[in-house]
Amino acid sequence: MPSLADRRRPYRLRRAAAVVAALAAIGALTAGTSRAEVYAPPSVAPAAPDLTAPALTSRYAAVRDDIGRARATAERVRDGGRARALSRFLAPGRTFLSFDARGEGRAVEVVGDLARADRIAVVVPGADGSLTNFDSWKWAGGGARALSRQAASSAPGTRLAVVAWLGYASPSTRSAAVLTAGRAGTGARELRRFVTGLHRVNGRAGIGLLCHSYGTVVCAKAGAGAGRDGAPGLPVDEIALYGSPGTTLDDAAGLRTRARVWAGRSGGDWTRFVPKIRFAGLGFGRDPVSPAFGAARFDAGTGPHSAYLKPGSPSLRNLALIALARDSEVTHA
Repeated sequence: MPSLADRRRPYRLRRAAAVVAALAAIGALTAGTSRAEVYAPPSVAPAAPDLTAPALTSRYAAVRDDIGRARATAERVRDGGRARALSRFLAPGRTFLSFDARGEGRAVEVVGDLARADRIAVVVPGADGSLTNFDSWKWAGGGARALSRQAASSAPGTRLAVVAWLGYASPSTRSAAVLTAGRAGTGARELRRFVTGLHRVNGRAGIGLLCHSYGTVVCAKAGAGAGRDGAPGLPVDEIALYGSPGTTLDDAAGLRTRARVWAGRSGGDWTRFVPKIRFAGLGFGRDPVSPAFGAARFDAGTGPHSAYLKPGSPSLRNLALIALARDSEVTHA
């Protein structure tokens, strides 16, 4: 007599076929929507592994110049949303390690003092990240500042530097790319380089990765790739995966890390309805909040998918504690 798994297999295959059909439809709808590029390439390359603490000041200044040139272009071509966003980037006291105005844009901002920090947290956003929404607490930049303020309230004596890492081409939820791990693979290589660079800048500080939605796929691939074939693992001690559609890994051990691995999903997050399958390169597999994955579950509250870093939320409080490595104070799901 066929097992329950055998009886369910045709259903799973039909469901995967439906996903393929949906992907084809999305690809047809979004084809041909690219636009001519008007923004120049950056003069400063993404932060390399040999970045040093003394070089930070000059890098911040050079990247600021790139942002200023991009704002001038935005004003010239009447790209109002981009011009307003970049004007905010140029506010006094803001520091960026890298920036690229092309496409939807990339930006890596530092909140705090990297060289003197006791802890460093890297916020890795998911889909739909762009320069125009960067400063919202729903995305990397605003979320990083919310995390910094929460951490200062939770542990006033700890010097935490928070990095908003929109360092990859974040896919659109209206595109086929969001259903595959292609963008995540490229982003993972950049994230590995970046985290290695952080460790060189400040080898004393513990580093935490806080990864949201599609960003959990980026972080998982960064961890799995860094530890493969004898290569050193990521120099991090905390990893939080939240709002995840799956990571392409079967379990936390696949991250090839000694870091404490956390997972959380809020009660109102639509990703709980995403089929946790991987078929023909589509989908992302096992749910990180499932017991079989092996991560520690933290309480992520009841908010929607975009509200994990919302000021005052239980998810923000717990993510700040994870960033601070105050594991015993994290409330569990």
